[in-house]
Amino acid sequence: MTSETLDSQMIAELEETDLQDEGVDLSMVIDLQRCTGCGACNIGCAQENNLQEGQAYSSRIIETEGEFPNVNYEYTPTLCNQCDDAPCATGCPTSALYKGDGNITMHDHEKCIGCKACMMNCPYDEITLNKEDPHPHWESNEAVIENGTATPKQVKEQADVDEDAPAYYNPNREVGEHEHPTRYKGVVEKCNFCVHRLNEGELPRCVEECPCEARIFGDLNDPDSKVNEVLGKYNPDVLKEGEGTKPKVKYVRDYNGGSYERGTGEPGLSD
Repeated sequence: MTSETLDSQMIAELEETDLQDEGVDLSMVIDLQRCTGCGACNIGCAQENNLQEGQAYSSRIIETEGEFPNVNYEYTPTLCNQCDDAPCATGCPTSALYKGDGNITMHDHEKCIGCKACMMNCPYDEITLNKEDPHPHWESNEAVIENGTATPKQVKEQADVDEDAPAYYNPNREVGEHEHPTRYKGVVEKCNFCVHRLNEGELPRCVEECPCEARIFGDLNDPDSKVNEVLGKYNPDVLKEGEGTKPKVKYVRDYNGGSYERGTGEPGLSD
């Protein structure tokens, strides 16, 4: 199955799914055997959500063991786990974090007071606080090459975007209740499965950008969904299962990049 065919199948499922139906339970499956660690998901997510430097809804865990040339490298894509039992939401004193359509853990910036209770309660470190005004880099008058390149502020002026927006501003997040296209100082932010895209019958940007079909998205309560097809074939894992949060981002088929010296073994009956 090609990436285009898989995307079409998942999009067709989304178009038939009413996110406001209480029976919809959206999930993402990440196939670690298919993932190559290219980072397209991370780049696409940052562009889609107007993230500033230092923020990442789509990230990764990198582990390296051994010494060259016998090195084992593991790359695990990460994002908000959209937990069924979300401690970030249950511990929020203002209900700024709440369960929305599709059982997605949403964030209402208008209610957020920046207390960081959600950050302390999240065992996955997937919520960040905006400690300064958004996108300060684009206010800089310092060029990379003096008299050779434009300054970030000049680039932004040529892009003709709002004062608090980056030069690469994407207007997609202007839609939807409780959505703020660039966020602002003093509130937290996190992944919400690109709910603004879901409402338009589109896949999350990280799913769409993956060139390896490593991310599969859909409704856990639909027995015919692609996610259930994959979960029916492979025994899934979740991050930090012992925390008891019941993550809805699931992993299948651990990548095995190990090697061993070639050989056929030895006879077992010799003296």
